[in-house]
Amino acid sequence: MDEVDSIIREMETASSEAESSIRDLSGMEALEQWRVQYLGRKGRLALFAAKISSVPPKERASFGKALNAMKERLTAIYEEILSTERTKPREFFTVNHTIPGKRPDFSGFHPLTVVTRQVASIFQSFGFGVHVGPEIESDFYNFVALNMPENHPARDMQDTFYLTPDQHLLLRTHTSPVQIRVMERLTPPFRIIALGKTFRSDAFDASHTPAFHQIEGLMVGEDICFSHLKGVLSLFLRKFFARDMKVRFLPSYFPFTEPSAEISISCEICGGRGCQTCGHEGWLEILGAGMVHPEVFRYAGYDPSTVTGFAFGMGVERLAMLKYGIEDIRSFFLNDIRFLSQVR
Repeated sequence: MDEVDSIIREMETASSEAESSIRDLSGMEALEQWRVQYLGRKGRLALFAAKISSVPPKERASFGKALNAMKERLTAIYEEILSTERTKPREFFTVNHTIPGKRPDFSGFHPLTVVTRQVASIFQSFGFGVHVGPEIESDFYNFVALNMPENHPARDMQDTFYLTPDQHLLLRTHTSPVQIRVMERLTPPFRIIALGKTFRSDAFDASHTPAFHQIEGLMVGEDICFSHLKGVLSLFLRKFFARDMKVRFLPSYFPFTEPSAEISISCEICGGRGCQTCGHEGWLEILGAGMVHPEVFRYAGYDPSTVTGFAFGMGVERLAMLKYGIEDIRSFFLNDIRFLSQVR
């Protein structure tokens, strides 16, 4: 009992010393030193707590009560002094205003933004207007008006994010719905590009992503033919990649164009001889295009006997990957400042 009383008296003495010393302190550094000395992991309070093993079991309750009282009292005083210290005005000379600031890292525009603006600028120089549309679309604009009615096999090509149980609303799978909306508002002749984000239920891997960007074009008027399509796209590709290249048009299928074509460019890496990048074919597929299907004109309220037109579509990520030699599409979405700062 005498030993316990001695420890408690020693605790009271230490508590009084702590309370007295903290009142004379000034500055955050001095307060932190006081906290470490008395309340820290190896401070005076912790040393007293370590003596509990030498206290008889019957006396441990009273010893613990005294120890907690000391801790609460010192903690309350410390927080009171700390709060007061934080509200004190700082002297101007405590901050050296002559020290140069640290310039934050920044990347400028995102590579996809750079490529989108480059593509838009080229087509604007060809007389194309720029249009955008909603990312949440109806089944009519995303499928039906593009010659993909219900149960059409082409719908299986689209892994769609539906937003309603009746599948009436969805996240658009391409920017083609903008073309329908534009045709409903404009009277031919006209030429436009539509750009924006699109969505498909794809895996997130080196070559796929569930959210990506597209740029599509549409030109409508009298006597528009496939040679116009070929001339516009060939000129665009040479301007975009800033080099002379071979452009190949192969037959393909899209429900909203007929005839349809798959357009490829000669591989710059191997010079058309064949390498791993181009699958040893010497060609890189880059976009799809074709003459607008008569049914699409009818859905838009046009008479296909009096107007013709062509349409095309391309992925912005695909263009950027080919132009800058990027192998993994995920690089565009990981926000790595080292990658993003390479494109200006």
